[in-house]
Amino acid sequence: MDYHGQLWYYSAMNTQSRPAHEIPAWHLYGERAPFPDLAHMERIIDRAAGLDWQIKPHRHTHLLQIFLLLSGQIKFHAEGQSRNLVPPVALCLPPTTVHGFDFSAGTEGWVLSLPVHNFPEFLADGAELAFILNRPAILRPNADIQGSFIRLFDIWSGNGRFRSTELRCVLGQVLCNLFKDQTAPAPQDQTRSDPRITKFHALIATYAHAHWPVSRYAAELGMSTRNLGRLCKQQTGQSPQAMIEAHLMREAARLLAYTRMSAQSIAHRLGYDDPSYFNRRFRAFANMSPGAYRRRLEQ
Repeated sequence: MDYHGQLWYYSAMNTQSRPAHEIPAWHLYGERAPFPDLAHMERIIDRAAGLDWQIKPHRHTHLLQIFLLLSGQIKFHAEGQSRNLVPPVALCLPPTTVHGFDFSAGTEGWVLSLPVHNFPEFLADGAELAFILNRPAILRPNADIQGSFIRLFDIWSGNGRFRSTELRCVLGQVLCNLFKDQTAPAPQDQTRSDPRITKFHALIATYAHAHWPVSRYAAELGMSTRNLGRLCKQQTGQSPQAMIEAHLMREAARLLAYTRMSAQSIAHRLGYDDPSYFNRRFRAFANMSPGAYRRRLEQ
């Protein structure tokens, strides 16, 4: 995308027709248009100033986002919790992470948005950085990271002959710069994920609310139910059914945190015909009822 075309994203920011009970899932915040470029970069002021410096909770289903926040007062909301951030600070937000911000006027910083399918060298299963990038993180950047972001922005906003290759090269440097001094375990210290587990997670995200039996997931993966159970235990320590229910309960927690839907409505939204059964399962997950969970967040 040429620099003069980067205002494409303002065209789809009317959210008046969105039902109030939904946690929106955007390509970029406030947008429904398909992602048009290899990546996207913008300054915090370019996005937040026109929204009264508030980014309401939302998520991106296919984007990894890296925030570099350089100055200002920042309240960060993520997965039902809020905390004040002291810049300079960087954030790594993998796809589906519910997040929002309250910025003080004039906050300086950058946001880098990466469609996962465009960067298999960083994000595909087994890539060196994938283990770190697939987990939310709050990072303390080193002193030269701002210069790296400026260089990346200059390449992204230009129309150079080797723009795509340069973007990938400099992006790799930026990511390594951000994470090389962090204490997170190195990917080689972890059990490499089986690609069938990745597919199982994708199926769960799509069909958990339909309450498929484990046998149907296994069939979709070309496996027996027993082999799927063995694989899940080996890779995650959980049974397939536990993984499915954990997904549903995390989604319930997000809806309790970021919407005003009643517990009964959330139960029906997630495919539970019996709200009392949903309440019991949520209590087993969170050690409190849905109502108590919401009240705790509102304190």
